[in-house]
Amino acid sequence: MSGQSITDRITAAQHSVTGSAISKTVCKATTHEIMGPKKKHLNYLIQCTNEMNVNIPQLADTLFERTASTSWVVVFKSLTTTHHLMVYGNERFIQYLASRNTLFNLSNFLDRSGLQGYDMSTFIRRYSRYLNEKAVSYRQVAFDFTKVKRGPDGVMRTMNTEKLLKTVSVIQTQMDVLLDFNVNANELTNGVINAAFMLLFKDAIRLFAAYNESIINLLEKYFDMKKVQCKEGLDLYKKFLTRMTRISEFLKVAEQVGIDRGDIPDLSQAPSSLLDALEQHLASLEGKKVKDSTAASRASTLSSAVSSLANTGMSFSKVDEREKQAALEEEQARLKALKEQRLKERQKTPTTATTDSSPISLDGTIDSAPVLDPFSTTNSTNVLGGILKPTVASSPHQRMTLNSQQPHPKLVCDDLDSSLANLVGNLGIGNGRAKNDLHWNQSDEKKLTGGTNWLPNTAPSTTWNPATMAPSAVAFPAATPAGMLAYAMPPRMGSMMITQPTMMYTQPAMRSPNPFGPNPGAQFYYTSRRCLHMRSDLSVRKKSDVI
Repeated sequence: MSGQSITDRITAAQHSVTGSAISKTVCKATTHEIMGPKKKHLNYLIQCTNEMNVNIPQLADTLFERTASTSWVVVFKSLTTTHHLMVYGNERFIQYLASRNTLFNLSNFLDRSGLQGYDMSTFIRRYSRYLNEKAVSYRQVAFDFTKVKRGPDGVMRTMNTEKLLKTVSVIQTQMDVLLDFNVNANELTNGVINAAFMLLFKDAIRLFAAYNESIINLLEKYFDMKKVQCKEGLDLYKKFLTRMTRISEFLKVAEQVGIDRGDIPDLSQAPSSLLDALEQHLASLEGKKVKDSTAASRASTLSSAVSSLANTGMSFSKVDEREKQAALEEEQARLKALKEQRLKERQKTPTTATTDSSPISLDGTIDSAPVLDPFSTTNSTNVLGGILKPTVASSPHQRMTLNSQQPHPKLVCDDLDSSLANLVGNLGIGNGRAKNDLHWNQSDEKKLTGGTNWLPNTAPSTTWNPATMAPSAVAFPAATPAGMLAYAMPPRMGSMMITQPTMMYTQPAMRSPNPFGPNPGAQFYYTSRRCLHMRSDLSVRKKSDVI
């Protein structure tokens, strides 16, 4: 099986649609390809653990979901990715794993798809057990043994007796589970298990370095402990000697698979006389008969043992320095390659299309045209004149034309003040009167048709003379009851009957801006009718007097 499967591509596409970049990266890091997770995907996930807005539980749950696959490749790569984040990621990740009640439940995992699946399933079960124990150890001591400070003032060297005895037991348990991986050089046959083995190798040397310093602290405090503490301490030291033999075998496998000899620390065992001295001291506390030994001999034996263990610690420190230096060189090489790539991109001259009105090209780049200096003696004045000319937009209905061209501003060589004064005067800025050099005419205006004798229609005027529009005299009674109009009243008997002419005129409606105030149109109507009535009454009276 090689390359990404259809399932991997479909899963990655689904995460792309949902917009989950973390899930997509986890899917790409745990594909069906028989190779270790790609470094670019691991680096992205490490960066995610350092971001405060990233949901760590969601990231961990996504990795747990990948371990539910039936393919040993996907499950093994999921475990490797999780281990990588526990070692190099932010501490928040391992803190969350330590807070969970259960992590990987793969004690019964078995891939029956082929012979290789059967073989790799065994290492998957062992590997998952170690990762579970690594998280449990963090929960018990609240720190990672592979990341603690080492040296005379380190965490393990300055720990008190009671806490030291408990911590050494935790380290031993984690070391036992790591060494239970128990892989041989001929079983490291593919990139997936090789990637897991490299992480286990780095954990082993760092874990044993912390283990070694805890034993140094234990030996320094041993002859001052109580009887119960001495008995427990002696038992821990015997287990340490056994694990030193096992770690030596593990490092031999690392050397066989091609790991640099300089990256493998040298283990120096304490002299066997130290064990006899520890046993005799415990026997003396229990009241048993022991060989006579002076304090000077015990101190000499203890000093030699601590010195040999300290040399082992220095060997581990050198390995750490080499690893840090290698990581630094790798980072510098990556930065150098990135700079060279950027330099090559800048040296290229891509063809960019720009418009006349905008210096920004269609592909997003900015047109770096040379900027003209208006006060430079090398520039021609006609260029500057073109800049000062107004832009005229022409259209089919209205075209604006210039009757005269604007004169070019006169520039004085090597005199900035005079050149500025000429420019200000030309533009009409300041207290001086603006020059009327531009004459704008509106040409070819569209005229309305209608013939040569056509006159425009004017709106009818509402101004009229009430006297000219008064009706002729009619025979109405001399007196009219108050509150009643004189129209449509029966004339007096014997008087002359005159028909009132019909008047029709147009009067625009007059509305008050205040809807609740008096209506000026109604007031004007009743006032005009009242005037007509008075004039008619006066005319009737004059005729009556004549008769």
